[in-house]
Amino acid sequence: MAGYRSKFSHLCCAIALAATAMVAQAERQCLDCHADDDAPIHAIAGTVHGSLAGGGSETCVACHGASLEHKKKATKNPPDVSFGPEWPSAPEVRNASCQTCHDTGEQLLWAGSEHQQENLSCDSCHNAHQQKDLVLNKQTAEKICTDCHTRVRSELHLPSRHPIAEGKTACTDCHNPHGGTGPAALREVSVNDNCFTCHADKRGPFLWEHPPAAEDCALCHKPHGSVNKSLLTSRSPALCQQCHATAFHPSQPYGSEGLPSGSANRNLLGKDCLSCHSQIHGSNHPSGARLTR
Repeated sequence: MAGYRSKFSHLCCAIALAATAMVAQAERQCLDCHADDDAPIHAIAGTVHGSLAGGGSETCVACHGASLEHKKKATKNPPDVSFGPEWPSAPEVRNASCQTCHDTGEQLLWAGSEHQQENLSCDSCHNAHQQKDLVLNKQTAEKICTDCHTRVRSELHLPSRHPIAEGKTACTDCHNPHGGTGPAALREVSVNDNCFTCHADKRGPFLWEHPPAAEDCALCHKPHGSVNKSLLTSRSPALCQQCHATAFHPSQPYGSEGLPSGSANRNLLGKDCLSCHSQIHGSNHPSGARLTR
């Protein structure tokens, strides 16, 4: 009987120890492994995300999920939602985690947007652990956008351009990277409405309209940069003569032969159409039918 009691006592102790170990393992928290010297992880404490769900390990769970298997054996099992780079979850999984909070306002049109269709995820541009999100700063947002939009990056260094490099404007002033109702993720429904948010004096309505200007600013202007003044797609009078080839004057087209290398032509060098037709976007003057005043 004494031997039986001894064996039973040892069995009870083993069960108790195993139960204690299981409880300790189940109660293991994120910050038990990700210690203070893991600076990139703890940097979230200095951001607006650092107080999610009360802070501490609960903040991690709010975005990464409960991740019970990861807590048991972190080297083998990724978190339920992993933002990489070692175990990146699928973009839709990562986005769904962010959209539990960010599903209104500027993020409302994410579904179906161009970036969503390209399988980008929120962390492609944003870093939730970073105290100052670079994409929210005009001085640094340009680099993040142009890392992918390389053609735009080259256009932003042309002689005539928007002052993005100086930090006076930013890509996000015109575009909503989370999606828009117009083309190219523009913030407004049309190119003109987008331009008019800054260039209100060109909006009209005018007594005398210039049809191309009323239709689409991009018919004459390149929004990101141009070798011609005022972001024009071509220099005047070549630009004007794309439509006004034989109307009134001049009846002959001006080409490269009028440049200094040929027979210098004053209409190419000393003046152009805008010397007289200065109100090219439209005129409210009773005698402004030719947009001259």
